[in-house]
Amino acid sequence: MCASYGLDPRFTDAELLAEADVEVLDDLRGWAQRNDGETLRPTGKNLRNLNPVVVNAAGAPTLEPAWWGFLVDGAPARFPSINTRSERLQERPGGLKNRALVPATNWFEMKKPERVWHEFGIGQGTLFGMAAVTQRGRTADGEWFTCYSIVMRPAPAHLADIHDRMPVLIPTAFARDWLTAQGDRELIDEALLAAASLDDRVVAAPRADDKGTDRLF
Repeated sequence: MCASYGLDPRFTDAELLAEADVEVLDDLRGWAQRNDGETLRPTGKNLRNLNPVVVNAAGAPTLEPAWWGFLVDGAPARFPSINTRSERLQERPGGLKNRALVPATNWFEMKKPERVWHEFGIGQGTLFGMAAVTQRGRTADGEWFTCYSIVMRPAPAHLADIHDRMPVLIPTAFARDWLTAQGDRELIDEALLAAASLDDRVVAAPRADDKGTDRLF
């Protein structure tokens, strides 16, 4: 599962969206600078952090603050909702109706049984987009949010000994399709093929500034 990730404000622009999306990237860099050094974690009853995601709004990619995890009946879902298995979306493509890209420069997983945190990425400071599905949710006090769940897939062989799953990374060339195409079985199949094209670039290493599970969850 993916339960924490990072967004370095010094990111390079090449991987998330086409160069034409300058406003989105500028807004994203501004958010990252204001939250420099923070680990992005799931939103919850007490931790009300909102994380930036890219959605399709009126035909254009737009940066929006979003709740990580689903809200159900006015409260955080009681079932695991911060991640969604790609296999589940292949079986039930109705969950693909609304989608987003989650900007990140790295993500973190614990290797067991050693309980050592590892940092994953595709290059020092390289910005990439993780596939996510979204839905609207309302808190008990009546506030509405876009809620997101990061799509996870089986990890490639060179990463599987650290963690058996990883986020579905969306290459630049497929980003607009992920945001705008019809949400069906074909879309998730194509997304998985596109994500596999980045596998050789994904590297992992023990996290140098390991701050413990209390900081990551």
